[in-house]
Amino acid sequence: MRWIFHIGRYVHLLRLTFRMPERGRMFRRALMTELEAIGTQSIGIVALLSVFMGAVICIQTAHQVSGWIPVYTIGFTVRQSMILEFSPTLIPVILAGKVGSNIASQLGSMRVGEQVDALEIMGINSAGFLILPKILAGVAITPFLVILSMGLGIGSGAWVGVATGVSSLADFLYGMRIDFNQFDVAYALTKTTVFGFIMTSVSSYHGYYASGGALEVGRASTRAVVWSVVLIMVANLVITQLALN
Repeated sequence: MRWIFHIGRYVHLLRLTFRMPERGRMFRRALMTELEAIGTQSIGIVALLSVFMGAVICIQTAHQVSGWIPVYTIGFTVRQSMILEFSPTLIPVILAGKVGSNIASQLGSMRVGEQVDALEIMGINSAGFLILPKILAGVAITPFLVILSMGLGIGSGAWVGVATGVSSLADFLYGMRIDFNQFDVAYALTKTTVFGFIMTSVSSYHGYYASGGALEVGRASTRAVVWSVVLIMVANLVITQLALN
């Protein structure tokens, strides 16, 4: 029954986190710092993964459709794969490993170093001061990273298709435009926003309640990544079932 305890403590932490910030100027400064840490510093890994994944999807699709399925299917498959699943789901999973572990270790180090206790003694809502900027930054910036991933993945797929001769640019663009539904993009960005919240809040929870020493901080970081990925996968299933059925 320990999972009930963790759910209750997680909800209680969110209640403390979403109280009105007590120091507006410091909060805005912390928010900008988190936007840079989660967003700007993640552009490289997001771009690298997206470019290679778009190219791989293009090559794999070309191998499957050669000879008996229209060539424009390559552009259609790359578009759908990037928009519906790879960018909105796998990018947050990668960020859960990169950003989530950093959040948990940062908060865990502050907890075991008694910096969190010092904030509480000074009358500062430590949860709101430390965690709220991370959650808001994650929710705000993750959709932009996913949009960047979609564009780079589709663009690299088109470039590889033309460069390797498996598809002409006209065929790829035709397949990319055929049966395009704006709802797919809205669905992808909606679940991405949810994943950004899960990634930052779950990682913050494990770091905020870390105890002991450096070894326990490392364990908290591991738990943060594992549970963030698990909950992202569960949320992906639930949102997909609700939105696409």
